Amino acid sequence: MAILVKTCAKTLQQLTISDIIALMRWQQLQKIIQDQPLFETSLFLTGDVTPHQAQRQLSDWTRAEKVIQLRRGIYTLPHQNPHPFVVANYLVPGSYVSLQMALAYYHLIPEHVAAVTSVTTQRPGEYENKFGRFSYRHIHPSLFYGIDYRLLVNDEYAFVAMPEKALLDLIHFRPQGDSREYIESLRLQNLEILDIERLYHLAERAGKPKLKRAASVIEAIARREAEEYEPL
Repeated sequence: MAILVKTCAKTLQQLTISDIIALMRWQQLQKIIQDQPLFETSLFLTGDVTPHQAQRQLSDWTRAEKVIQLRRGIYTLPHQNPHPFVVANYLVPGSYVSLQMALAYYHLIPEHVAAVTSVTTQRPGEYENKFGRFSYRHIHPSLFYGIDYRLLVNDEYAFVAMPEKALLDLIHFRPQGDSREYIESLRLQNLEILDIERLYHLAERAGKPKLKRAASVIEAIARREAEEYEPL
């Protein structure tokens, strides 16, 4: 026991003041974030830590692979494995998962979607990190609605478009997206989960004839599917 204490004391003596401060900050960071899957630089700005010191320390930890940078100002710990939708929300605050990824999430389309597609009122962009590819489309603030804060897995939540809004978002961005040919090409399935009344309401709220026409086409396809699979 005496040997162990002596060895530890010697090790501490070999540490520089900077090493000790870094160790204290690392322990402080772990205590602050606890089970949070992601954190921002601002979370480390406690006490007398300046933004420059925080960024320098996080850069050192990134090089040492103690933390993983997902984009400027956003980090995670190596053992964390947050849901991709949570990551998408964090990468661009004020965004929600929509378009192809949301449609795949609701099993409305059969295709596998490689990138997590989101909508934001901010600038469009793309990011890639250890959790995948993330794509963002700009939408006018007047169309920023129809969103659920959904429980994904365990205690992880994310902002995701309602199934009806995800479909309307995709049609909004697609030239001639309201055509029957395009909507048929999506090979929509499981249309019984759509709330047709809500679909029309969301389309009406947008005030865009294109989305109103699309809602009529989608309703016709949903009715046809229901009739084809009506139990005998």
